[in-house]
Amino acid sequence: MENKKPFTTINEYIAAFPAETRKLLEEMRAEIKKAAPDAEEKISYQMPTFFLKGNLVHFAAHQNHIGFYPTPSAIQAFESELSKYESSKGAVQFPMDKPLPLKLIAKIIKFRVAENLKKAEAKSGRKK
Repeated sequence: MENKKPFTTINEYIAAFPAETRKLLEEMRAEIKKAAPDAEEKISYQMPTFFLKGNLVHFAAHQNHIGFYPTPSAIQAFESELSKYESSKGAVQFPMDKPLPLKLIAKIIKFRVAENLKKAEAKSGRKK
């Protein structure tokens, strides 16, 4: 990634990478859009981000992996399915040399959509 100026769109972010990396980033983006069609795309923390009543997920390209940031609650909820990947409290590393686990990513996205909608509903209920 050679771009030094801040990214303003996910298209700009993806375009800054080599073809093999762009392919994985586009696959990730497409899976997120399919699982969360109402989410908005934006750049947050200089990473591609999907937003639906709050940040839904972030993802980013690194030297040897695609980082996926679905929040600690999602990492915990899918702990056993994510056990074969390097992970931390709020991040998972999908190796560049293996196909992305798109079905698992979709399940995590749907979990996050439900979580964000539930939080938003709870907030709106308190304001009444």
